[in-house]
Amino acid sequence: MRKAFVTGYPIKHSRSPLIHGHWLKKYGLEGSYGAVEVAPEDFNDFVSTLQQNGYVGGNVTIPHKEMAFALCQKRDPAAEEIGAVNTLWFENGQLRGGNTDAYGFLANLDASSPKWDTHKTALVLGAGGASRAIIYALKQRGLTDIRIVNRTPARAKELADRFGSGISAHEWAALPELLDDASLIVNTTSLGMEGKESLAIDLSNVKSDSLVTDIVYVPLETPLLKAAREAGLKTVDGLGMLLHQAVPGFEYWFGMRPEVTSELRDLILADMNGGPKK
Repeated sequence: MRKAFVTGYPIKHSRSPLIHGHWLKKYGLEGSYGAVEVAPEDFNDFVSTLQQNGYVGGNVTIPHKEMAFALCQKRDPAAEEIGAVNTLWFENGQLRGGNTDAYGFLANLDASSPKWDTHKTALVLGAGGASRAIIYALKQRGLTDIRIVNRTPARAKELADRFGSGISAHEWAALPELLDDASLIVNTTSLGMEGKESLAIDLSNVKSDSLVTDIVYVPLETPLLKAAREAGLKTVDGLGMLLHQAVPGFEYWFGMRPEVTSELRDLILADMNGGPKK
């Protein structure tokens, strides 16, 4: 029986076991997928004994993504560019690493707002680890004007330098003028997440055909998405990114490419509505 995992520290909040467990049952596959909490100081040993412990691969989340990157023998182009690994699998006896966050982000927008990428100007809020995958995804899709806004401008500049042409860094004070002609607005910060400070932005001058999305999915409608909806703008919530980013890993481990369906989305929403996991 093929066995996969998700690991992080902490990890009991993860909904990945629900996602992969649903697919295993739906497709009638023999396999298991469970959450394994691993402290940072134990991560190296955990990875080195994966095959010995019967694992075919798994997902890696905070705070292990950079360490997983370093431990892989080979990485996919997304992981190399983003500098972090969230998916592990074995190929010809080698430990491979990938990053599916960019794929999940794009697949979510494609499914929820087809032709969203007709316009080429994006505003990315935040310059943390999550923003790297978003910027990589936008560049892959051909956006030519990507503006990073961050409260610490130096971090935004570091990202702009990392990803090269078409990327610019800006301080938070420049946000009002940058919003005016942005076709896509993406929040990659934790602001607006349940229990965190809200992200308060004036969207009154944003173009009427702009799209606003948030990688936060608890709550499903963040304060930013609520403000965008009330301003008459198109919105895409962050839950789809979580669901779509799981697809490539499942295929690596269990040999079948699963579908993201309304049934799966409803399953995760029902779990979310039962109260946030701590």
